[in-house]
Amino acid sequence: GYQLAAGAALPPLVVDDEEAVALAVGLQAAAQGAIVGIEDSSIRALTKVTQVMPPRLRRRVEALRAMTVPAVWGSAGPTVDPETLTAVAQACRDTERLQFTYTAAGGERTARHVEPHRLVSLGRRWYLVAYDLTRHDWRSFRLDRLDEPASTGARFRPRELPADDAAAFVRAGIDNLPAPYTVEALVHAPAAAVRVRIGRWGTVEDIDDRRCLLRMTSDSLDWPAMALGAVGADFEVLSPPELLDHVRNWAHRFSRAASIGAPRRGTGSAC
Repeated sequence: GYQLAAGAALPPLVVDDEEAVALAVGLQAAAQGAIVGIEDSSIRALTKVTQVMPPRLRRRVEALRAMTVPAVWGSAGPTVDPETLTAVAQACRDTERLQFTYTAAGGERTARHVEPHRLVSLGRRWYLVAYDLTRHDWRSFRLDRLDEPASTGARFRPRELPADDAAAFVRAGIDNLPAPYTVEALVHAPAAAVRVRIGRWGTVEDIDDRRCLLRMTSDSLDWPAMALGAVGADFEVLSPPELLDHVRNWAHRFSRAASIGAPRRGTGSAC
């Protein structure tokens, strides 16, 4: 194996063609959020790998991407093109100004010129935190609404973000937006355990050693219902009333499915 003195650099890692393609495809899949918790590092690694990949391997990776249809359970949220992710990530890393077309929630399309700061993966959505040079203010942009990102090649000196970090900036912006549903539920489990399971999609407050309060905002009742079901503990819906009706409807359907039971195997008579 290698023996490195203090301050020495690790020799380049050599991979063959098949290993390079497998690495790029694996990182691309991870970047789409299939494996929770490694999206940021996958994007950084994918950006580096594609930059040094020979043209013949890039074509193979592009063929796999074009002919593969990603599938998600339920309404997991919009997907983002890995090429968009890598282009924006590279501009953030290299502190180069970025131009793109952005579609607002109301459908209005505008041209944007920004100084990209960081990418943020929040829930199942990706955001770009950047300083908008036209509006002279900080903005967060959903990457699924961002088209044709192109680096201008112009470098810039990073500005000071008006928040503790990029994730806090995005969260603050989302919290100020009106959401169709604000969910509160009493969960009969320790707050630490609930945070591990679903804390990524809401806030969890301690009540005592055995209970906690979960708060979520969502534009659909399906996701809060699935999240509460994934907690693995009893819970009480405090608000909104629509979620309680939604959970009851699910409970009736699951109960009917359970009562039917597994179909019996065929017992055809012998001839």
